[in-house]
Formats: sequence, C-alpha cells, structure tokens
Amino acid sequence: MTSTYLLRDGLVIDTDPAPTVLGRADVLVQDGRIAAVGPDLASSAAAPLPADAEVIDASGRIVLPGFVDTHRHVWQAGIRAALPDGTLPAYVERVLGVLAPRHTADDVYAGTLAGALECLDSGVTTVVDWSHIQLRPEYAEASVSALRAAGARAVFGFCYFGDGDLDALAAETARVRDAYFDVPDGLLTMAMAALGPELTSPERALREWAVARDLGLPVTTHMGGHGAESAERGMAFLVDHGLMDQGAMYVHANHFTGDDLRRIAASGGTVSVTPGVEAALGLGPAATGRSLAAGVPTGLGADTVVSGPGDMFGVMGAAHVLERGRPDGAGMGFTTSDVLRMATIGGAEAAGLAGVTGSLAPGKQADLVVLRTDTPGMAAAHDPIAAVVRYAGTREVDTVLVAGRIVKRGGVLLGQDVPSLLASLESSAGRLTAA
Repeated sequence: MTSTYLLRDGLVIDTDPAPTVLGRADVLVQDGRIAAVGPDLASSAAAPLPADAEVIDASGRIVLPGFVDTHRHVWQAGIRAALPDGTLPAYVERVLGVLAPRHTADDVYAGTLAGALECLDSGVTTVVDWSHIQLRPEYAEASVSALRAAGARAVFGFCYFGDGDLDALAAETARVRDAYFDVPDGLLTMAMAALGPELTSPERALREWAVARDLGLPVTTHMGGHGAESAERGMAFLVDHGLMDQGAMYVHANHFTGDDLRRIAASGGTVSVTPGVEAALGLGPAATGRSLAAGVPTGLGADTVVSGPGDMFGVMGAAHVLERGRPDGAGMGFTTSDVLRMATIGGAEAAGLAGVTGSLAPGKQADLVVLRTDTPGMAAAHDPIAAVVRYAGTREVDTVLVAGRIVKRGGVLLGQDVPSLLASLESSAGRLTAA
C-alpha cells in the first residue's frame, strides 16, 4: 500500500502563524505525515522518493490544510432542513424533544456516517462531534463505529442524554471512555459534552465537570449564547466553583463580555463560533471578532444541518459577512485571512489539536485538501485566500487526505458505498420526520 505521496506543483497555502500563499510548490507526505513543503521536492530531496511513491498532479489546484469544524451535531444528517426558519426554543422542542427520541441505533449510525462523510466531502478533515443523541448505551457504539467507518479525524463529544441519574451519567461516561477510547486512536479522541452550567441544574453541571476532570476528558459546552443574564450566571458559576482551570471550549459565546472572553483566554479556554446557525436561530451577534481581539483561540463550526448548511465554505462566508456587517463598521478590519485561519489552525487550537493538524508544518498529520480552480466560480480569482473563503464550494473539493490516506479523489469519496448509505438515510429520515 502506498505510504508516500507527492502533491506536485500546486498553489500552496499554509496557515500558521497566519494564512500565507507559498506559491507553486510540492507537498511530500510520508507515513501519514507531512514530510516537506517546497518547490521541486522530487529532485531536491536528500534521498530519492520510494519506489512506491505516487505523484499527484496538483497543478492548477490549491493545496491547503484540511478544515477543522469545532462544533457539529454530526448525527443530525437524517433530519437535514427540518427547521430552516425556527428559533432556539423551537429547535429544543422539535429536534431534541420529538425527533431525537425517535432515533434507533441504526438511525444514529446512518446519520453519523452520512454527517461525517459530508464533512470529508467538503474538505472538513477534523470535526468536534457534539453528540447529544446519547439516549441509550448502544447509541455510543453506533456513533463511534460510524465515525471510524467514515475515516474522519474526530473528537467525540459524549453528552449523556439518558435519565437524570447523575451516578448513571458518571458510570456511562466512564464506560464509553473505557470501551472505545482506552487504546489510543490515531483519529478519534473523546471529550465531555457538558450541558452545564447554562442548560441544566447546578448539580448536574458540577457532576459533569467533575467526571471530566476525573476521566481526563476535555470539556466542550454550550455557553454564552442564551442571553446576557444566562451568560453572566454561567460564568459566575464556573468562577465560584473553581472550574475555569479546566480550559473548556465555549460554544456560542455571543453574550460574553470582553472581560469574560479575556477570562476564558487566561484560563486556557477556547471558543467555537457557529455564525450561520447562531444568526438563524436568533442567538445574537457572533463573537467572532471580539473573541479574537480578546486573545481566545477561536474556531468555526457548522453546528446543525437542521438549520443551516454543513460545509465549511458556507460557514466561512457567514463568518466574514456577519463580522464585517457589525454596526458602525466595528468589524471592517476582519479579513478573509482571519476567517481561513479560524477554519484551519485556529480550529485546531480551539479543539486542542494544534500539534496534530491545521497547518502544513512538517511532522504534522497529513490532513490536506486540494481545490479545483478550473470552475466558473473559481477561475481567474486574484486572491487565493479569498477564493477559498468566499468563492469555493464543495464542488471544488477534488482531493482530501486524512492522516495521509486519500478519502476523496477526483471529486469522489473513496471506500464508501454512498448510494446504499443514502438509501438508508432516506428511509431513516422518512420515518423520523413522519407526522
């Protein structure tokens, strides 16, 4: 099996410390990692390429790190567009109250696999899966199995959604960690997807964060997006109970103040912004620029395909226009370069994976995207970074590698029976959304 690839003569964009167009160059991938980036590597390398090395012609293409989605409910692919014009209360009532309980383990598997493949198809190589479909023990196996079958890099955010027994929450979280994450996995890791402190009782919030600490799990939590008073109470809860030192990822920081964001930065915390869905569900202005100004590592997420698109291109476009459209020109300094950084290395920083992915530094995992430029919407684009952020789409995603493995090539997902999966998803969707 080929373990060496040379992506030759692409227009290469690296992202760390800031997005930079390196010009025409090669990217050498060996044993799943980036070995070198530079011009004419085949002839300038100290040692010849291995005999089984495959040269991939990237001329006329843009080569860059894979996108990192820091917040997505991957299981929801089977209920896509179920609430395009709703609000957050309507989402809670319809999606979590009605549609989620209708899911079987087979539905969870089909939705998660389809959602993960949607990520890969659009160049998202890493996703933080905030999985609050965990109603029964078998759903964890369905979720993890689907993520592994897709071949994506993922942080599985486990959110216990069973009964209110806090001992059961602790036991099930430990069981999932021990059953599926006891042995290190090159692609999958686990996090605590905590409902608290804003979306649950103080007792549950304390137990969630304590279990995360005991099990050595990072925390990702919805905080700051439920009004100013809720954001203030939630932050005070964390401070009063000494929880800020756990360095959580805060999703939907819309109503956090500048002081709150600086406190998050000082604590080692990060922020995930889902600008399109935050606007669609009425959560408030995205914290995109304010979070960056406070020095918080900040990433982007698609959140839910129930209410918005699932590709990073749509998310990047929403982030750019919503920030630049802030009143009185407050966001006009926000650039396409800022957006691309948030979608790559910024997202990796937010997810705790900056040493693994998000840029083209030699030694990192070879998570790469190759974009076509020979389409009507991309041809003659003068600024390659702007072309990626504002003009590209899923149809331009030609080739995707995760850990040096090609998962999409020539615009086609590899190693997947997509027609059968979509048939299963359609069947699942019809039953789940039936009146």
